[in-house]
Amino acid sequence: MTYEEGGMPIVVGLDPDPGKRMASAWAADEAARRRLPLLLVHAQGAPTPGFRPTGGRPSWEEWNETLHVAGDHVLKEAVAFVEARHPQVRVSGLLAEGAPAWVLREQALHATEVVLGSRHLSAAQELFTPSAVALSLIAHSPCPVVVVPEPEHITQQPPFFVVGVDGSPRSAAAVDFAFEEAALRGALLRALYVWHPPRHGHLDEDVAVQECRRLLSETVAGRTAAYPDVELRHEVVRGHPVRVLAEASEHSLGLVVGTRGHGGFTGMLLGSVSQGVLHHARCPVIVVPHPHE
Repeated sequence: MTYEEGGMPIVVGLDPDPGKRMASAWAADEAARRRLPLLLVHAQGAPTPGFRPTGGRPSWEEWNETLHVAGDHVLKEAVAFVEARHPQVRVSGLLAEGAPAWVLREQALHATEVVLGSRHLSAAQELFTPSAVALSLIAHSPCPVVVVPEPEHITQQPPFFVVGVDGSPRSAAAVDFAFEEAALRGALLRALYVWHPPRHGHLDEDVAVQECRRLLSETVAGRTAAYPDVELRHEVVRGHPVRVLAEASEHSLGLVVGTRGHGGFTGMLLGSVSQGVLHHARCPVIVVPHPHE
């Protein structure tokens, strides 16, 4: 296996808990499939109040030394895990000081993808806990962000990906990435347009659904020629985007969405749909930014 010359790495943010390996495993597999290097990042934030590794109030030097020793240990274990899983992958580690969201945003500038784990935090935790970096990273990352849940979910055969489509350029970018992932995995692809009827007002449902089908067909048009081995199934589904996408992707290899669109995905960037998908999907969620953002 040869690597792409000058290929940008897959970046994975490490969980300090050695038992949380799903993100590292997903990233290592992705690096092997794409023939790209893998960069393991362990970000160390500010000291927590009451932190006393020696029993008394530590100096900054003592705190930094303790933190670096622990960080080096996390990195060495993670590198060993990847090397055992994929000996052919070129892997390196980075021990960085700073908030994890900020560190990963900096690394995303020169990455193919950024991968991190998820423990299905509550909405309040996701917004206010410093260690919850997913929404902040998604809001600013120029490359796709993959959020991998713990524990490992159960997929089904034949393997498939799900991609959410709303007719916007951003969902078109998600469709492109979804086709690429499906081709790499030998999986089929389900493209879903979720139509959420308005609560108030009169609307011809048949006309609305026909428009959704037109937008869906236009968005996926041409991709099958570029990826002839990917079986495509596309459909318009009535309901709430979070519920429909979470249920459709329950046993999938991954759910791919754009950062923000219109129609069924209004407010995708930091709104209820993005938070809902991250909290309720039990498979990896891949959020793809528009190339011009």
